[in-house]
Amino acid sequence: MTGPASSTSQSLERGLRILTELAENGPVMGIADLARAVGLNRSTTHRYVATLAGLGFLQQDPDTRKYSLGPRVVDLGFAAISSMEITGVAAGYLQGLADETGCAASMAVLDGGDIVYVERRRSRRQSGVHVDLNLHVGSRLPAYCTSMGKVLLAHREPAALRQLLDRTDLARRGPRTITVREQLVGALAAVRRTGIAVNDEELAPGLRSIAAPIRDRSGHVIAAINIAVHLTTWTASVESVIARLSGPLLRTASDISHQLGYRPDSNI
Repeated sequence: MTGPASSTSQSLERGLRILTELAENGPVMGIADLARAVGLNRSTTHRYVATLAGLGFLQQDPDTRKYSLGPRVVDLGFAAISSMEITGVAAGYLQGLADETGCAASMAVLDGGDIVYVERRRSRRQSGVHVDLNLHVGSRLPAYCTSMGKVLLAHREPAALRQLLDRTDLARRGPRTITVREQLVGALAAVRRTGIAVNDEELAPGLRSIAAPIRDRSGHVIAAINIAVHLTTWTASVESVIARLSGPLLRTASDISHQLGYRPDSNI
């Protein structure tokens, strides 16, 4: 009788071990280091690495000749994120928020110094305020100049936040980008106090958005949601935008967090 091990693929297992090693101990490794880590000789390791690189799961630096995870791995990660509980819970609420406000509604998580979009819904209203920056699930933007990024940075532990900011180039992206670290830290403190973050043309000219945190059962901020408008369709002041949109935004964030098990009055 054939044992259960015969139904497994040794080649697939070795390839996944290489990807796992880079994910856990990278971000870049040479063939010799990879061979030692996964217990294969150099020629065998090189054969697997070349196959993975050809498929887009690995990429090679032409100068160092070392390898790092490639874009196909990122695509798989985005697909996994999209299937997680949080997006399943949030999708209907975000569509309701978009329809109620006429604005695009999005959800993102923090990945290093970037935000990654995990859900995005456009209004089904004919008069919806369209903001098209070619954003979709999997899109990445710098955290420091986005409203959702500010929410997620504001709720990082102080030491982790310092490390992130140490690696962040506060380059100007829009006419009002915060490029001074002390000012950004002050803005993040305001986000923690008020529970809402504002992007006033910090990412791109004419673009404004407001964001709020999504919390899990333990109260940790695990994602952020936002709604965005553009000055070409709505020239109201920032204060007017907040006054009109913050209520639906905060209510939606509360509803999603509640569905994820968050209870503000709980001692959990």
